[in-house]
Amino acid sequence: METLLTNQLAAADDDQGVAGMADVNLVVMTFDNETDAGSVMRSLRSLEKDGQMSIEDTAVLVKDQSGKLRVDNEVSGSVETGAVVGGSLGLLLTFMFPVAGIVIGAGGGALVGKLLERGVDGKFVKDVGEELQPGTSALFITGRGSNHEAVLRAIEPYKGNLYQTNLSSELEDELKRALR
Repeated sequence: METLLTNQLAAADDDQGVAGMADVNLVVMTFDNETDAGSVMRSLRSLEKDGQMSIEDTAVLVKDQSGKLRVDNEVSGSVETGAVVGGSLGLLLTFMFPVAGIVIGAGGGALVGKLLERGVDGKFVKDVGEELQPGTSALFITGRGSNHEAVLRAIEPYKGNLYQTNLSSELEDELKRALR
């Protein structure tokens, strides 16, 4: 499994970072219960609101005791941008060409969202979800720049494992220590 996941990350990681984005970090953490992944994500979102980090995309996976997997993938900035651009384009064109405006607006929004697509690869999320044991959870997060000390303090109350990352060795070791 380690080789498969390493190869998948390497395929998504190029000279510009994860999925073609400059300086984007990917961190995947797993937890031995169903709640900690969501709690860590909320703590990190709080840091983002305080300007301590910039989050591009997140996904929380929870495999309940019966083995059913739930994926909570937050709307990324590219989807929001695509929706706004598509809606605006559709509204403008609807007044000028009613039927064409609706079609072009929807298509334009989807195209803008696809062109700006960022974040965690869906196949990678699915693969990790299949590996989770019942009663556990995982957090996928991609982001740019952070106050590393603040991030480490935010995750220290939680016990988990670092599953995959493209962080430097030094930051990876610090994150592993914080999750103990």
